[in-house]
Amino acid sequence: MEKIIDENKQGESLVLEQKNSNKRKLFIESYGCQMNFSDSEIVASILNEQGYNTTQNLEEADLVLVNTCSIRDKAEQTVRKRLEKYNAVKKESNPNMKVGVLGCMAERLKSKFLEEEKIVDLVVGPDAYKDLPNLLAEVDEGRDAINVILSKEETYGDIAPVRLNSNGVTAFVSITRGCDNMCTFCVVPFTRGRERSRDPQSILEEINDLWNKGFKEVTLLGQNVDSYLWYGGGLKKDFDKASDLQKATATNFSKLLELCAEAQPKMRFRFSTSNPQDMTLDVIETMAKYRNICKYIHLPVQSGSNRILKAMNRLHTREEYFELIDNIKRIIPDCAISQDMIAGFPTETEEDHQDTLSLMEYVKYDFGFMFAYSERPGTLAERKLEDDIPLDTKKRRLNEIIALQQKHALKRTQEHVGKVEEILIEKASKRSDQHWAGRNSQNTMVIFPKGDYKVGDFVNVKITDCTSATLIGEAVGLSDNN
Repeated sequence: MEKIIDENKQGESLVLEQKNSNKRKLFIESYGCQMNFSDSEIVASILNEQGYNTTQNLEEADLVLVNTCSIRDKAEQTVRKRLEKYNAVKKESNPNMKVGVLGCMAERLKSKFLEEEKIVDLVVGPDAYKDLPNLLAEVDEGRDAINVILSKEETYGDIAPVRLNSNGVTAFVSITRGCDNMCTFCVVPFTRGRERSRDPQSILEEINDLWNKGFKEVTLLGQNVDSYLWYGGGLKKDFDKASDLQKATATNFSKLLELCAEAQPKMRFRFSTSNPQDMTLDVIETMAKYRNICKYIHLPVQSGSNRILKAMNRLHTREEYFELIDNIKRIIPDCAISQDMIAGFPTETEEDHQDTLSLMEYVKYDFGFMFAYSERPGTLAERKLEDDIPLDTKKRRLNEIIALQQKHALKRTQEHVGKVEEILIEKASKRSDQHWAGRNSQNTMVIFPKGDYKVGDFVNVKITDCTSATLIGEAVGLSDNN
């Protein structure tokens, strides 16, 4: 739950430039968080070299892959329905089609999919994508193929992802894989393995390449970006065994941010996701120092109750979170902050819930991602805690959290009215083809008339009105960042 899930993107099938020499067709769909969509770009790049062009026509595909998520039950149920659909097409019109499951759910349900239900030919975990050519050779020979081994080294730093369904303006660059934080509600450490960071040089090369291709904004991506640490390779947890030289020359997250900001001073940078226990003052100070690092932090808290935070194995307290918020607001007064919140975690009392609401009142988040707790198989909470909060209580508490968030979101957007803000144009507005849509530094979507501007322009926009989620304005000219 500590990953942003964009509901508008769920189930997107990906398309990339066709290679004339490629004779096979790949249909690939993604579910879950942005890490999964980023991984699909890596998979497409690997298979493009193996003779596969992408298609959006399921019926003509030689290979169908679904990149999966185990964070929420809804995503799992959706993927199951899609697998049934693939198999129906296979039965009716394309008997040679091969079906595979990638990602987090693959690791967790490998034997169920392959042996018990026999609904897939191929199961590939998040660290095994480079093994796809060998696994596909096994499938071509008529055998089921599986590789869900979690790696201590794999970061895919040497693979240039194919940008799929891209607007050509914004891109995601993965900087870490895996997670060491054993939050009791989360399955990620079990499906994506231990945390390791990618060589900063390969990150900068990817960013420079994106700039040369016309991209204007990059989001640095990881399960927990703040604990990024490169000391020559290896797991984050093994850093204490590194040599003195390795420790002295290591690159932490604030240093990586600085390297990126200086490498491309006209490119905007964002990052996600942050963990309160790992976010340090030097990161906030680096954000304040560089204009091209966006003033927005996604800072999941999950609960406002110290008792529940402890049960979740979150390694921060309510008071420590407040201190972090105070430092952010002191150093970057115009910084936007968003949250993840879980309602109805096991044993949560009405007092715990009120603690969450009072924390929200203290912070007044710009936006948030809010969920009722659902027990996820394989997590520590599933093994050790009884899901004892009635569904109607969970729903009521969630609705109270959502209502408070909407109130704060409107207050926060209203603070932008009257200001002139730099907007990066990403696309045409969904509601009107006469308007552009783009985001300000604080990650709020801004709509304004098209005029003579184009996608990829940085435009100064005077904000004249707002809703709780969107700003409305008028362009006053190109910014000096073009």
